[in-house]
Amino acid sequence: MDEFFRVAVEEAERGLAEGGIPIGSVLVHRGRILGRGHNRRLQRGSAVLHGEMDALENAGRRSAQVYRECTIYTTLSPCAMCSGAILLYGIPRVIVGENRTFLGEEELLRSRGVVVEVLQDARCQELMAQFIRAHPALWAEDIGNGDDRIDR
Repeated sequence: MDEFFRVAVEEAERGLAEGGIPIGSVLVHRGRILGRGHNRRLQRGSAVLHGEMDALENAGRRSAQVYRECTIYTTLSPCAMCSGAILLYGIPRVIVGENRTFLGEEELLRSRGVVVEVLQDARCQELMAQFIRAHPALWAEDIGNGDDRIDR
């Protein structure tokens, strides 16, 4: 397993251990991790802290040139919001752990020239299946398919 992808999986596991949705992400520039993160919507009561957004936030403000040389690793196919951030910052490459649980905006990314590689990693699939079995309503809420209740 690629060392950076392994860190993304560790972030997903950390999120699950915190009671959150097990999706992790890592932003890498020239072989160095700039930011790592995991989905913290539940833990922080956030509307936007998906794994990719957390990794970008933790990387801090960077120049456009840096983003154009980055790869973002994510354990689950990026949603519309996260794909938008990838496009906004011009990140040219995305490594996806799996897209069977959720197929995000991979075609949009590809149509805009982003290289998207999907690994279909068994550990990523297992983490998501475990969470969804235990918390189907929270998962539906996270991907925008839930009802209007906010259970806290």
